[in-house]
Amino acid sequence: MDPELSELERTRLEKVQRLRDSGIEPYPTRADVTHTTVEAVKLFIDTETSGQDPVDVKVKVAGRLRSTRPMGKIIFAHIEDGSGRLQLFLRVNELGEETMDFFVKELDLGDFIQAEGKLFRTRTGEITLQVSSFTLLAKSLLPLPAAKDEVVDGQVIRHATLNDPEVRFRQRYADLAVNPEVREIFRIRAKTVKSLRDYLDNRGFLEVETPILQPIYGGAAARPFITHHNQLKQDLYLRISFELYLKRIIVGGIDRVYEIGRDFRNEGVSYKHNPEFTQLEFYQAYSDYLDIMKTTEEMVAYTAQQALGTTTVNFDGKEINLAPPWRRLELRQGILEATGIDIMEYREDQQLRDAMAAKGLKFNPNATRGKLIDGMIGDYLEPNCIQPTFIYNYPRDISPLAKSMPGDPQTVERFEGFVGGMELCNAFTELNDPLDQEARFLEMGRAYTDDDEEKNPLDEDYLRAMSYGMPPMGGFGMGIDRLVMLLTGYRSIREVILFPHLRKSEED
Repeated sequence: MDPELSELERTRLEKVQRLRDSGIEPYPTRADVTHTTVEAVKLFIDTETSGQDPVDVKVKVAGRLRSTRPMGKIIFAHIEDGSGRLQLFLRVNELGEETMDFFVKELDLGDFIQAEGKLFRTRTGEITLQVSSFTLLAKSLLPLPAAKDEVVDGQVIRHATLNDPEVRFRQRYADLAVNPEVREIFRIRAKTVKSLRDYLDNRGFLEVETPILQPIYGGAAARPFITHHNQLKQDLYLRISFELYLKRIIVGGIDRVYEIGRDFRNEGVSYKHNPEFTQLEFYQAYSDYLDIMKTTEEMVAYTAQQALGTTTVNFDGKEINLAPPWRRLELRQGILEATGIDIMEYREDQQLRDAMAAKGLKFNPNATRGKLIDGMIGDYLEPNCIQPTFIYNYPRDISPLAKSMPGDPQTVERFEGFVGGMELCNAFTELNDPLDQEARFLEMGRAYTDDDEEKNPLDEDYLRAMSYGMPPMGGFGMGIDRLVMLLTGYRSIREVILFPHLRKSEED
């Protein structure tokens, strides 16, 4: 036996051996279940309301043993499956002393069991299974993390709990097992993704799949992960965006497309960034960024209503209403109000640096004009956009795939949506002039150093696709993880990703 095992772990291993020595398999091959716990409760209620006597309602249920309360010749316990929780009632008169003794001595919190019997209501009204027989389905060798005592009717009941964030994220399986509110996060996440799909499907969008491994990365400003294909003797990149492939499909004659999938960005980790994240992008021919604004606010409100039953959410201590219309704030006006700087008066990099220095604003002295403006958005606008806000009309040099505004080639038709003090989405009127696009790729290549994250490589095949003719269109991208953060009220992206990326622990 491993000397590093705890006493509890040793005890459970001894129980496994003792069970096998007595001819009981602690990990049997099959279960025989007729109802989930929720279905069992519903069956009992339906029988009651129909006027029938529910005394003969029999079920077989299974789940994880979550609490036990021995009381002499009776035992109350709870099991929990994927649908909910059900109370068990065991009595020596039905099961005998040997079976009751087995339940108390050989079963532990965390074990999976199957129980059969009739349903009834206790004096307190709780629907309960009076157990006529039970079977061990899987022995838990590790005790569920931590424990909490709860006093019920003068009796102490021990419940497994888990609160340490570091342990929760590293051992998400344990987190899910003991914290039902965490399971609810991922039920809401699933509803969110389904609702986004429903919204787009019902509006004529076609869901597609594009390559994750790409010979040239593009469509966003981010550093990629690099891998190597041995057979092809070729370096490949994990995609940072779907954009350039989805727009190729628009060229091919499918006017509305979307994709929900994984993107990978080799960047910092924070409460709102994970290197691997889920993204929604859609592209719609014959539309512009104003059309996409309307679609965005409708889609997010629809998704909230479907996933939560309301368009009002509580996030970071603030009540937020996602119902349309969302506030619109022109970028120039927003920065002027927040900093006193009119960015249109400072067209050159150094001019804007000098103006920011004069106002006492922080900035990167090597940043371009566009990056300076982007920094002001993050520092002075984004934190104050609590209610849903579209900030629109951005500098061209940080938006290489967006179309310039008529009469102002240095400003593009782009918006970002902010909610709860964080960026939620990004959208453009898409650039469809292949000559302008080629010039911008070359311009971006000159403006940034080789190791700059913001650099967008020239994609000749994408330019070729554009050259066949690309219709005017609007495009949109949104991180689904951030939307789920918003809908569930969690400030950290790690809470809404089942297995977030973490630094290597000392135990690894």
